[in-house]
Amino acid sequence: MDKEPTIISSPLSQPFYLDGATVFIEIYRLEESKGWTLEIEDEYHNTTLWEDEFSADTAAFDEAQIAIKSQGIRSFIGPEDGKGTW
Repeated sequence: MDKEPTIISSPLSQPFYLDGATVFIEIYRLEESKGWTLEIEDEYHNTTLWEDEFSADTAAFDEAQIAIKSQGIRSFIGPEDGKGTW
């Protein structure tokens, strides 16, 4: 039986509040991987996932803050039903 990979969550994963809205910044990696993955999730479980990995969790966190502030937090919030495109 194959063993499930262990996921390491960064201590930088956290809710991010801006302009009356909240998203959750998730930064994680597989135990055997050196690259960190960045994902932003809204309250309806819609996610935005970066395709490229980051060499450090701090770099991923910095990228999340820059993206949210430059694009606006609402651009990371999808439909309430979690379906479709926005």
